Amino acid sequence: MTHDLAKTISFLALHLLVGFTVAFAVTGSAAMAGGIALIEPLVNAVVFFFHERAWNGDLRFAEVLLHRHAAA
Repeated sequence: MTHDLAKTISFLALHLLVGFTVAFAVTGSAAMAGGIALIEPLVNAVVFFFHERAWNGDLRFAEVLLHRHAAA
């Protein structure tokens, strides 16, 4: 396993653990905390994708919000 892959996996494990712990502290429910801990990283991954596109200039939020499409 490469260093970058190992680092990514360890960060994912920490992220899930922190998410579960915070959600459990707030809700008191292991089931709710587990759901939140799994859903939050998936939503973040989608947000990150669009964030990167916006920073690269490939996505303009105003055009998306106004449903304008760039000419091909």
